[in-house]
Amino acid sequence: MAKSLRSKWKRKMRAEKRKKNAPKELARLKSTLGLDGKGEITMKDVEQIATVVPAEKLKEKAPDVHMDEEDDTGTMDLDGKRSKKTQLNEHGQYPVWMSQRQAKKLRGKRTAKKGKPKKQKGVAW
Repeated sequence: MAKSLRSKWKRKMRAEKRKKNAPKELARLKSTLGLDGKGEITMKDVEQIATVVPAEKLKEKAPDVHMDEEDDTGTMDLDGKRSKKTQLNEHGQYPVWMSQRQAKKLRGKRTAKKGKPKKQKGVAW
């Protein structure tokens, strides 16, 4: 979509601005981290403040996340009694997130008569 001359010009100028501001941004980042030569922060300093965990251990733990509660299995079974095809619950109500237009469309599909007799063409005498 963004192929107009104006958008190309804006993109070019943003790139120029990034080039111009890059040294200032880098200096500000280094001063924030304390790496500006005055006092370099090492991992030992960081370990005193927070616990450092290698990325491999985090990747290993990610798939094995479970709920600690005994009665809850971690699945959301709020609308277990809702029909998958019609989206109606046991009381015949549509979900609250469904718009009126969607509900009307589904209602029309549900109540449509299949195999209606075709109207005869020709002269009716």
